[in-house]
Amino acid sequence: MTDTVFRISILFAVAVLTAVAVTAAGRQAAGPPQSKTVWDGVYTQEQAARGAASFASSCARCHAIEANGGAEGRNLAGNAFWDSFRESTVDHLLDYVSRNMPNGAGGTLSASTYADLIAYILSRNDLPSGPNELTKESAVGVQIIAKSGPGELPNGTLVRIVGCLAGKEGNAWILNSATAPERPNPAADANDAARPLGTRSYQLKFVLTSLDRYVGHRLRVRGLLIGEGGRDGINVLETDSLAESCK
Repeated sequence: MTDTVFRISILFAVAVLTAVAVTAAGRQAAGPPQSKTVWDGVYTQEQAARGAASFASSCARCHAIEANGGAEGRNLAGNAFWDSFRESTVDHLLDYVSRNMPNGAGGTLSASTYADLIAYILSRNDLPSGPNELTKESAVGVQIIAKSGPGELPNGTLVRIVGCLAGKEGNAWILNSATAPERPNPAADANDAARPLGTRSYQLKFVLTSLDRYVGHRLRVRGLLIGEGGRDGINVLETDSLAESCK
């Protein structure tokens, strides 16, 4: 190899390594990709229009979709929507509607029709449209949160939490090192025995059976929030011991 060719090879290698380093630095500076939310435009206006027609024919007999309520049955817009589905995900909403609607005939509509219905529900809650249609795949992980960001779940929400049972104070059991309340998610239950614990403390109320034998255990609790975020406790419906120790 001549000196000229050798120098060209070295310069080329340096250029390639520099480009790789700059690209890597750019990726590091950008950080991990942010999760999508309903404010990112996850459906199209045309899809919502199709959903409106499907809603009129399949859902309107039981459901209202007005911010201020209206017809009989469960409202799917305004406070009723946000109280039922915020801090959840669009794929959870799509799965729920697909399995349960129309009333008494869940799962009888096509997958695309269910996606259209969700697009319509999002549009009626003043959530922006975007360039791409909503699908079962694109709905995965899209967060339903307020525009200002995540917040506490409302009073009366059915939740699951994991923590360490500390003992009893008065009429309530105390769960320490607890995770933030989450809506039930059977798919995540398998990870509860190993998931990181949190920093919260909750009063467990209206417990119908003694928990004495579970003191010191890692406990999963399902119940209803008393006060926003469970500030006044959890109305306990079910408990599961996940491990005899919280360590």
